[in-house]
Amino acid sequence: MAVTRDGRRDRSAWKGVLAGMAGGLVGAWTMNRFQAALSGLKTQQSSGSGGDDATQKAISRFAPSLARNLTRDEISIGGSMVHYGFGTMMGAVYGGAAEVMPRTSMAWGLPFGAALWLGGDEIAVPLAGLSSAPGDYPASTHASALAAHLVYGLTADVVRRAVRATL
Repeated sequence: MAVTRDGRRDRSAWKGVLAGMAGGLVGAWTMNRFQAALSGLKTQQSSGSGGDDATQKAISRFAPSLARNLTRDEISIGGSMVHYGFGTMMGAVYGGAAEVMPRTSMAWGLPFGAALWLGGDEIAVPLAGLSSAPGDYPASTHASALAAHLVYGLTADVVRRAVRATL
């Protein structure tokens, strides 16, 4: 949170939302890079997801309502749009919350990232039919996903703080 010239805390929900959007977007990008690095370290093995991630499955689910079938590249691009859009939106919520309830950001975004992992990957995505049940995946898959979300939360918070200090 920024400080005014007279030393008071400058609480502004809209500035927090803007800073959070920036943080969420950069966090989503960093999360992707982290996941790519993890994938490069793993041996070739099946994830049990049939090759599509949840964002690509979401795009594929809505594709039949379009005038034509989407190509594999279009589905991939659409999946990226969903990922970055969701990351930006969640960053906006986090940034606004950090302004209204500063304690929200006391742990540098790590609880935020963990909550997104639990609520999204472990609960909402399987309930929406975009992945198998959590019990169908090995513990290492859950640990990798949690680590990626912690990277997202930390990055989103660091960027949010930097942007917010300039607003």
